[in-house]
Amino acid sequence: MNPEDVRTVGIVGAGLMGHSIAQEFAVAGCQVALNDVSEERLGHARERIRQNLEMLGRSQEVDEVESRMKFTGDLRTAVEDADLVVEAITEDIEIKRALFAELESICREDTILASNTSTFMPSQLAEATKTPGRVVVTHYFNPPHVVPLVEVVGGRDTSPETIETVRDLLLSQGKKPVVLGTEALGFIANRLQAALLRECFALVENGVARPEDIDTVVTTSLGRRLGVAGPFEVFDAAGADVWHAIFEGLAHDIESSTEVPLGIARMVERGDFGLKTGRGVYEWTPESSAELRSRIARAVEEIGRWNDGE
Repeated sequence: MNPEDVRTVGIVGAGLMGHSIAQEFAVAGCQVALNDVSEERLGHARERIRQNLEMLGRSQEVDEVESRMKFTGDLRTAVEDADLVVEAITEDIEIKRALFAELESICREDTILASNTSTFMPSQLAEATKTPGRVVVTHYFNPPHVVPLVEVVGGRDTSPETIETVRDLLLSQGKKPVVLGTEALGFIANRLQAALLRECFALVENGVARPEDIDTVVTTSLGRRLGVAGPFEVFDAAGADVWHAIFEGLAHDIESSTEVPLGIARMVERGDFGLKTGRGVYEWTPESSAELRSRIARAVEEIGRWNDGE
């Protein structure tokens, strides 16, 4: 299958990521079916897509984009004619495997089966199918309609054609796909984020700093640099000699636990999941939650324009 052959896309899961991924394909001109077991989530997805387009200054495209989309609670209706299916359901390996087995029984033999998993390797998902060559991970980042990166990960049996088709399709939509050389748990970005968060929670747990202090340090220093230069570029700017000295004095004291940070474990036990429940590290109201989402989206969009030389 060639990228131009992908005209019909099924998205399974209409939550935080799924609705935005569906929006991306519809904006690019594909016919999109967005599926979810919850009619309420489908309704919210429709409304959030409208809001996203308005936030991007594309309110005049709302009707056109919606004309390419259907919202359905029936999985077969969403995927049976799809050239590509992207799974964006709950991050549970057994639930995902069950879905991939069902997709294989419904979809055409040439349909590409992709997962937006942020954790699991494609080989783990492909084990539930008899056609692992068409299983691939396309890991988008929140919010997908603003953040250009998509990590493309093939499993041990994923065909080169599948990876090439997905990569070229994403490129044609203006995304920035990065194809991993080999599959690894968490891929690239989440491994980096997990390492940073592990140290952040350790600093709080040990009384070194408050969460708001750490957020200030990141947003007013290294976070600003990383928006325009990658860690290896920043490394070279400082010099190997400088970083060698830093690691000599610091490496032994950096948090290296293989357990979930205590701060995260306590929040999960309490049911404090962040914006979605109104409490996480901080307290959140609907207004402050919307402000944070909008601030992130506007800033990422502006950085993108700056990086593109606009």
